[in-house]
Amino acid sequence: MKSFEIFGLSSEILQGLARLGFTEPTPVQLKVIPLVLEKEKDLVALAQTGTGKTAAFGLPLIEKIDCGKKQTQALILCPTRELCMQVAKDLQSFSSFVKGLNVLAVYGGTSIYEQIKILQRGVQIIVATPGRLNDLIRRGKVNISGVRYVVFDEADEMLQMGFQEELNAILAQTPKEKNTLLFSATMSKEVAGIARKYMTDPVELTVGRRNAGAENVSHEYYMVHARNRYLALKRIVDNNPGIYSIIFCRTRIETADVAAKLARDGYNADALHGELSQAQRDLVMNKFRSKDLQLLVATDVAARGLDVNDLSHVINYNLPDDVAAYTHRSGRTGRAGRAGTSVAIIHLKEKYRIAQIEKRMNRKFKLCQVPTGSEICRKQLAGLLEEVTRVEVNHEQIDPLYETVAEKFAHMDREELIKKFISLEFNRFLTYYKDAPDLNVQDKGKRQQKRGDQPRTSRQDARGHGRFTRFALNVGRRQGIDPEGLIGQINKIPGVGRIKIGKINIKRNSAHLEAETKFTAQILGAFQEAEINGKTVSIEIVPGNSSSGRRPKRKNYRKSNSRNRRR
Repeated sequence: MKSFEIFGLSSEILQGLARLGFTEPTPVQLKVIPLVLEKEKDLVALAQTGTGKTAAFGLPLIEKIDCGKKQTQALILCPTRELCMQVAKDLQSFSSFVKGLNVLAVYGGTSIYEQIKILQRGVQIIVATPGRLNDLIRRGKVNISGVRYVVFDEADEMLQMGFQEELNAILAQTPKEKNTLLFSATMSKEVAGIARKYMTDPVELTVGRRNAGAENVSHEYYMVHARNRYLALKRIVDNNPGIYSIIFCRTRIETADVAAKLARDGYNADALHGELSQAQRDLVMNKFRSKDLQLLVATDVAARGLDVNDLSHVINYNLPDDVAAYTHRSGRTGRAGRAGTSVAIIHLKEKYRIAQIEKRMNRKFKLCQVPTGSEICRKQLAGLLEEVTRVEVNHEQIDPLYETVAEKFAHMDREELIKKFISLEFNRFLTYYKDAPDLNVQDKGKRQQKRGDQPRTSRQDARGHGRFTRFALNVGRRQGIDPEGLIGQINKIPGVGRIKIGKINIKRNSAHLEAETKFTAQILGAFQEAEINGKTVSIEIVPGNSSSGRRPKRKNYRKSNSRNRRR
């Protein structure tokens, strides 16, 4: 096993690494550290997030800094405030035993005057976001004319965020004779452009295959109708007890909407998007890092710089516009040597995009089936039983209570007690997923029937009878109605067995559904004068048989799911 001593780093740096528990260099560190230490060469290093890039450039920079001089000698540029703070924190940890070395994180969203005060005292390494550093340059409050090293960290993300002009202005203030180190997860045209414009005959290093993504991340996709994305998302989450995930959405509005629905439906979730204040953003991110949040719903821009090493999943609620963005997303799981899963929820017309990403990344994606309610309940039960078997009993605390508990359950046999235990934990789950429809879409371009339903022609089933009647209700999405809720209400009708359901169309303030004609009276009775979210329901028969429309948002029929809630 190789140790950091092979690089010839100072005893102070090795002491700092030992305190952090760093023992064996990662592949990117083995390639980059010797090059930066021994050669005055520009460098382009392509490696995924979570591979140890900060130490790869940070350790040799700390080694080469002259701590006897107060002027700024190294500049590290990061795309986001969070990454800037994390890099500066890491460098401070690496150099905790190095006397006289000062590292400063320079970023927006906090007092610029406090940063100016520290700069005036002398800082050898500045870690900065382009916007705030450019502001300091315009004010004449920072001097980077003596910089010997410039590092672009997550260069592709900086360019995607539109920092090209700021980078030009910053680099114009640095000396021509310097070493430039560029680190990126992908080699886009824009990144190659930076290398051509600002670097001299750079050495290119690639850890893993170019643009391939982390090797220990598996890639899965689920194909559903677009209107069923949210229902599929919930089933994926429910089918993975203990999931710890970022859910990526395209827009701020969609991010806030999905997070709000998840929270309403009993999941431990919150949103991260550009409209949050810095204080709100910090609160959400701190809760997620500490695992007080289980699910973080975010846009690509908002999640940049979020440093979390043990995500179990990354879920693409929508696929991003380009492969590089997908690579960045998937690279947030499977970090620090752990396995991870990247999930995409797509509709049939997006399947070609999966093929494009597969080709670009040279990775095979697995088509998975959205789990049924029965499968989810079994998975949740297995998760609970595993949790129970791992619980350590504190006999000192439990023994005084045991006699009372044992006496209370003395009349029950073992089988009855187990069934009550399962019912207490899973009644809501079992009820919620009772007769849940199949959300999977066939790859043949045809709509797939719900499991257990026979395909029918027109408004008749395969046997030629059981015509469907269309009903109209005066409640809709605004009252929290969803297809599963309507089906559940029908299934509660006593003494009729299972009623076949046809199309369901839910609008903002109304809903239409089709059900077997022979049960018309029972269905009218089940909804008439019922109350949903404070509104009295009325239902009537609609002449004609046509129906269409989108599925609705989801109501909180299941207020709490303790198995998927991190306490």
